[in-house]
Amino acid sequence: MKVISYNLRKHRAAGELAHLVAGHAADVLCLQEADTSDLPEEIEGLRLADATQRNRLGLAVYYRENTYRAVDVRALALKKSLHDRVLKPAEERLLGVRLHDIDEGRELIVASFHAAPLTALNSLRRHQIRTALDELQSLGEGIPALMVGDYNYPVFKEHLGQKVREQGYELNLSDSRTYTRYRFFRGHYDFATSIGFEIDRVRTLPQGLSDHLPILVTARPVAGSRTVEEPRAEAS
Repeated sequence: MKVISYNLRKHRAAGELAHLVAGHAADVLCLQEADTSDLPEEIEGLRLADATQRNRLGLAVYYRENTYRAVDVRALALKKSLHDRVLKPAEERLLGVRLHDIDEGRELIVASFHAAPLTALNSLRRHQIRTALDELQSLGEGIPALMVGDYNYPVFKEHLGQKVREQGYELNLSDSRTYTRYRFFRGHYDFATSIGFEIDRVRTLPQGLSDHLPILVTARPVAGSRTVEEPRAEAS
C-alpha cells in the first residue's frame, strides 16, 4: 500500500497531483491546505472519499477505486489554537476514512491530519495528535490505522514519539526534511503515525510549488489484522 501525503500550500500545488499519483502508483492520497471546492472527484484512478467542508483550507482523502471501497468517513474538529480562533483557517483538522480491501477482505483506516501552526505550543499539538489517534478508533476498534499529514512538529520529536508509543502507535519520519521555506524552521514536519501496520519506508519526494515536500509512505497491515467477509454499505 502506497500513501502520499501532501500539504498543498493554499492549493498552489494542486496541479501536481495527477503526476504524483501516476508516477508513484499511489493507492491513497491525503491532502492538507486544499481548496476543497476545486478538487476533482477522480485523480488517476483514485476516487475522492471525502473532503472537509468547514475549512478555508481543507483536508481530503482519495483511494484507489479498483482496490478499496470507502466504508465510513469522519471529519473532526480538534482543540483550537489562538491562530485558529482569530484567522479560522481550519475548523476540522482530521479526516479519517475506513476502507475495505476488496481482494484481501481486510479493513483499514487512513487519515489526513493537519496540526495547529507553529504559533501554537507543542503541548497543544500533542493534545490534537492524541485526540486524533483516539478518534480514529471510533471508525473501527482494532483495525489497522495510518494517520499522515503535516504535524507542524520540527523539534522535540523524540518526546512526541514517546507520547505516541504510549497510545500504542508508532511515529515514523521520512528519510529527509519535508519543509524548506524558512531557513530557521526547516526540518521534518510531515509524519506517519500507525498502529497495526508495518511501515517499510517513508520517503520525501522532490519539491514542487508547495513549501512542504510530499511524502510517500509504503506500508502493509501486519499479519493477523482484522478481516471481514462483507463491508458495510459504501459511504456516499
